[in-house]
Amino acid sequence: MIVYLGRRMLGVIGVLIAIAAVTFTIFYVLPADPAAAACGKSCSAERLEAIRAHMGLDQPLWRQFAEFVTGIFTGRTMGSGQYALHCDFPCLGYSYENSQGVWDLLTDRLPVSASLALGAAVIWLFLGLTAGVTAALRKDTLTDRALMVGAVAAASLPVYFTSVMLIYGLIRTAGLLPYPQYVEFTSDPLHWASNLLLPWLALAILYAAMYARQSRSSMIETMAEPYIRTARAKGLPRRTVVVKHGLRAGMTPILTIFGMDLGGLLAGAVITESIFGIPGIGRLFYGALSTGDQPVILGVTLLAATFIVVANLAVDLLYAVVDPRVRY
Repeated sequence: MIVYLGRRMLGVIGVLIAIAAVTFTIFYVLPADPAAAACGKSCSAERLEAIRAHMGLDQPLWRQFAEFVTGIFTGRTMGSGQYALHCDFPCLGYSYENSQGVWDLLTDRLPVSASLALGAAVIWLFLGLTAGVTAALRKDTLTDRALMVGAVAAASLPVYFTSVMLIYGLIRTAGLLPYPQYVEFTSDPLHWASNLLLPWLALAILYAAMYARQSRSSMIETMAEPYIRTARAKGLPRRTVVVKHGLRAGMTPILTIFGMDLGGLLAGAVITESIFGIPGIGRLFYGALSTGDQPVILGVTLLAATFIVVANLAVDLLYAVVDPRVRY
């Protein structure tokens, strides 16, 4: 297991470097000149060149990328002379819009996006697995058909439509919940949960529908396996057969998609955060796209890639826990 984990960690580092190279190249060979944007409209040629030198844009692309990667692990100094600016480890550069460190911006927003993603994940896992397992155990019955019709209908609704309907129905019409305003969990847990309930539901409705369909098909396939018939023939209780032998083995494909979904959401849910005004990474990313803030865009992209790659590694390790056959 240690050798396997070591190989996978080396693979993770290689994937992240490749993603950084591709993303860096895409954003830094675009026609838009960040130095010109930072300098403004009435900018002299001398001032423009000075800004380009300060940003390091006068260097060859390979050197810019090498300094960017080494800066992540060791920090780096940007510019020279009296205008030199040191960026501490881990250095992802500085925002062109407000001159704040990209890493500081990400760490400030990460708890917000993590609260949104983890809360929604708990809800969609519970709803999706419950609906999927129930439908599988009552295959071809009215319950099965009703649950799957509901799942297809929910999966067909885009998250922005669901978000707007929840705001209109539960806030403006019924007045049951306040309009979401993020509050830190440590200051008021109840207020924190009540303000995130609608965004949680908006995400959970979509994901629960997909997980219900996936878990249903996985459970139907698993419950037809010979070892399930053997467990039933031994006289084991139905609950033990379903939960311990059926659901545990059927969780493998669910774990795969869960790792991808949670890893992506941890790096921000752009639409949901924008609609509900949640100051998470997704909203930061949307603002950076609108203004062409390349360091922030690159930082969020790398953070999202890191979450997804690490989540996939964690899922691979969990396979052996969920399904003992994988250990062999």
